[in-house]
Formats: sequence, C-alpha cells, structure tokens
Amino acid sequence: MESNAKEPNAPLFSESIWLSPKEGFTKMNRLGEAGTPFLFILSYDKTKLFVQPLDSLDNDIFYKLETWRNYPVTKRQKPYRFSTQPVPFLQYKKAFEAIIEEIRSGNTYLLNLTFETPVETDLALKEIFYYARAKFKLYFKNTFICFSPERFVEIENDTIATYPMKGTIDANLPDAQKSILANPKEMAEHVMIVDLMRNDLGIVGSEVTVEQFRYIDRIKAGSKELFQVSSKICAKLPKNWASQLGTIFDRLTPAGSITGTPKHSTVSIIERIENYERGFYTGVFGIFDGKAVKSGVMIRFIEQRDGKLYYKSGGGITIDSDARSEYEELLDKVYLPI
Repeated sequence: MESNAKEPNAPLFSESIWLSPKEGFTKMNRLGEAGTPFLFILSYDKTKLFVQPLDSLDNDIFYKLETWRNYPVTKRQKPYRFSTQPVPFLQYKKAFEAIIEEIRSGNTYLLNLTFETPVETDLALKEIFYYARAKFKLYFKNTFICFSPERFVEIENDTIATYPMKGTIDANLPDAQKSILANPKEMAEHVMIVDLMRNDLGIVGSEVTVEQFRYIDRIKAGSKELFQVSSKICAKLPKNWASQLGTIFDRLTPAGSITGTPKHSTVSIIERIENYERGFYTGVFGIFDGKAVKSGVMIRFIEQRDGKLYYKSGGGITIDSDARSEYEELLDKVYLPI
C-alpha cells in the first residue's frame, strides 16, 4: 500500500474538558457508587473521556437513548441539500486487499474497515441532530453528532445485555430479509461477533446466554430503507455493579462490533491500515440514571472540523467479502435519516 500515515485531526476542544482513562473510569465508578445520574462519552481508543452529572450537564450537549432524552421533539420544516465526496473505489480496494492478506495470514478473521467521507449540507449540525430518526443520538458542542441504530450495552436489575449489529442489506431488494439471513458470509460474520461479545460479557459477568440470535431491524437510511441484523446477549452482574461502571466499560471497549476478532490484533491492524483518526466515531456514549444504564455505539457519525463536515462509516470484512459489495455498503451508510 501507499503511505499509511494518519492525517492528524485538529483538536476538538481544549484538553481541559477531557479526562484521561484513569480519571474518567474512576469518576464513573464514583458517580455510580453514589447513585448520581451522569452522561459518559468514550472515544474509540479511550484516550479521551467525558463524564458529567446530568444535573450540571453543559447546555450544548443533547442526547437521546431510546426513551431517554433532554431536548424537545422537532420535525423538519424545510427541504435540505446533502452531497458526498466518497473515497475512490481503488483507494478503498487497496485497504480491503491489505485486510484480506491479514486474514489469510491468520492475524484477523473479521475487521471493521472504516473511511471518512467529506459531505456538504445546508443544515447545521444541531438541525441534523434534531431531525434525525434514530434510537441513539448525541450532539456534542457543535463539533460532532451521531444518530446510531446500535445499542452497546444496557444494564437493569443486575443483568447486562449487549446487541451486536452485523449485516446490512437494502430492504427494497427482492427477498432482502431472506437473502441476508441465508447469506453464508453474513452468517459467518455475525457468528464471529456474537462469539466475541459472549466472551466480552464473560469478563464482567456470569451466566452468559444468547437470548436472541440474528433478528432483523428495519432502518430508515435517507431515501432508502435498510435491514440490519442483530443479536441479544445477556449476563448476570454482581449486586454492586454500579460502583464498577467505569471498570465494566473499560473492559468492554472498544466495542467488538466496530473492531473485529480477535480484538487485540485486529485493533492493531486497524491502526496500521486506516489513514485517519476515528476519534469519537465508533466510541460509546451512555447514561446512568441512578438505577439503570443505556448506551449506544457511535456510528452514523458526522464530525465538524475547520468549518467542514466529515461523515465516518464502514463495514465488516471477512475472507468471503467482495470489495465492490463492501464499498457499496460503506456508501449506503452515508445518509441523513430525516
């Protein structure tokens, strides 16, 4: 491949607003033990954490986690413009082929390859956030937003559950649901992620079970509708889990669904092959309300840097993947669900 030097991103904010991993996870443990509701945001590589009690949350941070939200429902009142400048296929193919070589060498079996796409729109970030239809949304200080369909983990009644999402297809294709569920490549990819997440939950809990395997969600993707395949995996936590929230999330991140398996070597390959910094894209955000936790994976993500917008997206690569199909999936995920 050509040079893999990463393009440095300009700092999002003064370093003073971010906590180090040690500071951030310790603060999560402390707030959890006290039963204090708080918001947490973890970057993909966990070098930056934001942890803040809800009763003093900055007024330029908005969130939605299913039924939990801190902003009024808003409907779009005007048409909008949205255009993209996707990575050329040949550039994507070079990275894809490098991953296939890593798979053939036994260094990874599944890797989530992502790229950054410059986009243009006449909507402000806050407008996109307000209008977007998604289960998990975050607006952070006019710097980035996500409108994610993917839960990470939820905790309630001493039970932790995770919902890995792997497998996407245009819902309008003939027999789309049957096709994706019967596809051997999609099955293999999903099985690998479920196995990885079973192992991850086993690190923090006990009695790990797969409660639902490969169920379908229909997701609005701009002018398209997509079917996405998920599973539900559960485990039991100790009674004092709230006092260990930071420790739990430290052990579970980065999320397996956006790295791959085996996680450690796959993360190292991602670092070498992707030519940009993920930042908060594919990180995790969530809320502890004093009794329970909801969290989402930060996919479907737009970042604003130097007055320009960048949409980050990707998909899982296995030995059976086809470069053109994976490229088209990456493009399908660059949309505004409004």
